[in-house]
Amino acid sequence: MQKVSNISDLRLLFHRNERPIYFISATNFNLLGIDQWVNRFKYINYIDCFDGRHPNVFVPPQLPHKEFQSIEDINNYLLQHKDVVDYVERAGGRPVAVFLMFDAETERLCQELGIEVWFPSAALRERCDNKMETVRIGNKAGVPSVPNALSKVDSYAHLRQIADAHGLGEQLVVQTAFGDSGHTTFFISSEADFDRHAEEIIQDPEVKIMKRINCRGATLEACATRSGTLVGPLLTEVVGEAELTPYRGGWCGNEIFPGAFSEEVRAKARDMAYRFGNQLMAEGYRGYFDLDFLIDKDTDEVYLGELNPRICGASPMTNHAAFAYADVPLFLFHLLEFSGIEFELDVEELNARWANPAFIDSWSQLVLKHTANNVDIITHAPATGIYRMADDGSVSYHRFDYKRQDIESENEAFFLRISGPGDYRYEGADLGILITRGRSMTDDFALNERARNWISGIKKYYAAKPIMALHEEQVPPPGAFKIL
Repeated sequence: MQKVSNISDLRLLFHRNERPIYFISATNFNLLGIDQWVNRFKYINYIDCFDGRHPNVFVPPQLPHKEFQSIEDINNYLLQHKDVVDYVERAGGRPVAVFLMFDAETERLCQELGIEVWFPSAALRERCDNKMETVRIGNKAGVPSVPNALSKVDSYAHLRQIADAHGLGEQLVVQTAFGDSGHTTFFISSEADFDRHAEEIIQDPEVKIMKRINCRGATLEACATRSGTLVGPLLTEVVGEAELTPYRGGWCGNEIFPGAFSEEVRAKARDMAYRFGNQLMAEGYRGYFDLDFLIDKDTDEVYLGELNPRICGASPMTNHAAFAYADVPLFLFHLLEFSGIEFELDVEELNARWANPAFIDSWSQLVLKHTANNVDIITHAPATGIYRMADDGSVSYHRFDYKRQDIESENEAFFLRISGPGDYRYEGADLGILITRGRSMTDDFALNERARNWISGIKKYYAAKPIMALHEEQVPPPGAFKIL
């Protein structure tokens, strides 16, 4: 195809794609279902969530390796695994890889294997991912953050000086440059609060000091292309629910449904994402990204929260939203941007169409972590597939499936298992993801009864045994390693 000018061309391009494209990651969660849109799209994963039954997932046998500290470590292990190298070589062609996370070592390994990485460089992604830099990019784009100051902090007295100088008030939120909200966001209203987190705050050359507002979290994914920035739907965020995560402020799911936000808020967020994406292009970044927003419940003001310069945990929701089935998943525009194919799209028309509430249906996803402060070894875990809830709220396994859209009603849910038999179960360990039609939250954004039944019903399928004989240093500490 010489040029892509519309959605029909785009569908045809990837329907006929003959270039091997691999999503290399711990699991295929983030790009679940993209293989149904893109010919020769395969997943190379470390964890076999599907017990060998997913036709497009390749999981090599495990080899001895250093303890993983990050998803990047997993990807680098996979890229050095002989079975993976053989698998890629057998497929032939000019292979392409996309990742959730990668670093300079990943890039080096890909170059050695002749694999092209279809994302901006790791160095550029790291620069944009820095929360201080995100504020600065937002300011250039006219996308405001919550009133803040960016500064080195030496002590609580110093923090108070900075807050007073910028009129940030007594209740503060301090964030360090990198990391997720459950670990690197600190709520400071007293010297005692500061002392609990002083080591993390003081060691950073610069932190973000924000006024604390009464806010709701929201997230939105977009794709910066040479035709302009395409903007997906605004999703609610499930944050800090004790049944799901041990981390206060930690992300643990999303919802999408018409009416989740006022039309004014949706319009503001979409406009902010459009301008931010165009600014990212000016910074040299292109392709898929995610913006978190903070919506002031007292004023309805919308503020920029964080930038995730990548696909993320919200991507399965965006790429399965109604607009994706009406047209194509947002991620296909990312692939198009890096494909080398000439294209010219009417981004303004697409964004206007996707802003219509008719292109939003109702789904939710919940990320289940182990919330108890103990470590044991899983002996039984629920299989990936579709589960059913009875009238009394009990949950039972119904059938194997790897396509979440096969859920037939709100009494069914798709569960993607992450931790399985033989894995350590420690505080913060990812157990799996539960995807349902309909809402999981109340109008006050607390978990609803149906969601609580689903969570307890799935967790009952987990069984574990205590660790009987193991050197202390081998036991994962709380929060040892996060897949999501």
